[in-house]
Amino acid sequence: MSSSPSTAPPGRVSSGKASVGAVPPDNGSGDGGSGSGDSGGRPAGTAARVRRQLPTSPWLFAAPGLLVVGIFILYPFVSTVVNAFTDRRTLIPGEFVGLANFRELLHDEMFWIGLRNSTLYVVGVVPALVLLPLLLALLVQKNIPGIAFFRSAFYTPVVASIVVVGLIWVWLLDERGLVNSLLEAVGVGRVGFLSDQWLLLLSAMAVTVWKGLGYYMIIYLAALANVPRELHEAAAVDGAGSIRRFLTVTVPAVRSTMVLVGALSSVAAFKVFSEVYLMAGPGGGPAGEDTTLVMLVQRTGTGLTGRVGYASAISVVVFVVTVALMLLVLRADRKEDA
Repeated sequence: MSSSPSTAPPGRVSSGKASVGAVPPDNGSGDGGSGSGDSGGRPAGTAARVRRQLPTSPWLFAAPGLLVVGIFILYPFVSTVVNAFTDRRTLIPGEFVGLANFRELLHDEMFWIGLRNSTLYVVGVVPALVLLPLLLALLVQKNIPGIAFFRSAFYTPVVASIVVVGLIWVWLLDERGLVNSLLEAVGVGRVGFLSDQWLLLLSAMAVTVWKGLGYYMIIYLAALANVPRELHEAAAVDGAGSIRRFLTVTVPAVRSTMVLVGALSSVAAFKVFSEVYLMAGPGGGPAGEDTTLVMLVQRTGTGLTGRVGYASAISVVVFVVTVALMLLVLRADRKEDA
């Protein structure tokens, strides 16, 4: 008498033996266990090939950006450093002269005038651009009706062309401009904003501060949004007034942002060109006394007889000083943290 067939369902093991309909384990060989590819139907070697391409693929995506950086940043920088040690002119390749250009800088009166004006620009502009945008950000961070208009109005000078801004201020501060007309109307008399050496430099500083307020205000607004409101409420409960809360809560909370603003504004102030050039003219004001270092680079290194090597030496000095300024700001920040 023959035995009855097993009643165990497919895929089950009955009496220690695998049934006829048992499903084999999935070994990742693909549909139907064909072994011709992975679960997605790709060939077995596709994943291996993808893994072999990964180390080089990011460089292919970064290649366009690296090419732009190399052509417009790295190559000009290296070329400037090399030219600083040659006597190259605009139409003459020049020869290696060692430190002759840098020794000449020590005896160049215009170089010291430019260094003085650029340093004074940093001293006059940076403190204003660190503090005033913070106060402005505190004013416009309140959610009151119409505040969006004032935020846009304060940011408008940032997006305006520096050439347009410079020309507007020249028209305002000219001997026959609007400001002098108002001063004369009230009996003060005309002021030589663009003819006096120091007033011209101060006027250029005022334009730089006015144009940069909105930019740094946005940076401070982002930092103030991260200051916990509970800190202000706790200080108010302890009896601290507005000034006390500003000094003990707001300033410590945004100190890292103040360091960033100080570093950015100091580098930009030391490399100032457009504001002074537009207001003082190509000659750098009366007797060239308002010339900055970048203006000296432009004046010395351009034209058919431009001294490219000497201008490159001045550019190297500007680069070294700006790096030193950033390091000083970062070092001061680390000392305060310690």
